[in-house]
Amino acid sequence: MEIRVMTIEDYPRVYALWMSIHGFGMRSMDDSREGIEKFLKRNPATSVVAEEDGRIVGAILCGHDGRRGCFYHVCVAEDRRKKGIGKQMAAFAMQALRAEGINKVALIAFRSNEVGNKFWRSVGWTFRDDLNYYDFTLNEANITEFNQ
Repeated sequence: MEIRVMTIEDYPRVYALWMSIHGFGMRSMDDSREGIEKFLKRNPATSVVAEEDGRIVGAILCGHDGRRGCFYHVCVAEDRRKKGIGKQMAAFAMQALRAEGINKVALIAFRSNEVGNKFWRSVGWTFRDDLNYYDFTLNEANITEFNQ
């Protein structure tokens, strides 16, 4: 197993991983090859993949705004879970953020994502119930669809 920085060349295999995960939500524009390429250009050293025998079995899109890091699309292949892959990827991404002078990282998990929410609590992340999260859609064409 190799944990390494994600590149745009990984996109087809990362996309295949995303599509294989039940309930995974993806945006039509942001998660296209062009959208991910833009994200990786802005954050060239912080996103992560886990590769095993030529297969991408885990991924984290990770970036920052100069103040706070954020994890997006954290996933591990359903047949490779509970083997420490998520912990290793998170540690790799957090070290990359530290190297860029970032001191805090956040993530958003859907309430319905029981597996993800249980995981983040088990590895020491703090659940925040003291704030409200808001967003505003700037482009209605960028729709989110969830895998069945």
